[in-house]
Amino acid sequence: MRASSVFSVTTLAMALSACAAITAEKVDEKEARLSAAQFVRNQANTPAKLAKAQALPQNHMFIVTKGSKNYYVYADVAGCQCVYVGNEAAYQQYQALRIQQNVAREEVLAAELNQESNLQLGMVWGPGFYY
Repeated sequence: MRASSVFSVTTLAMALSACAAITAEKVDEKEARLSAAQFVRNQANTPAKLAKAQALPQNHMFIVTKGSKNYYVYADVAGCQCVYVGNEAAYQQYQALRIQQNVAREEVLAAELNQESNLQLGMVWGPGFYY
């Protein structure tokens, strides 16, 4: 019984750390896209800036309207202690990069599935099946 409990706790801890690693990787990818899309990175390098950054919604994009202009904001206090800010053009570029990255991922996945499928057919029918 005790060994089973230890195994369960260990498995749960490994799963949680894997989720945290995946989340951190996604945040890093998002921040790379923000930089590539010409968002400006503002470092929260004073206590006042850090307090303002912590008050913002974390790790997701939101809109702030100033006058008649929209600005897109992404805050990540836990990761980079910074806030990314972009205008409409930067946001459109960010979206285009996001779509390109998703299409590239889907193409890689399709190629991997196709390769796996071909390998499985070769195992079942043998190499002469294709000729």
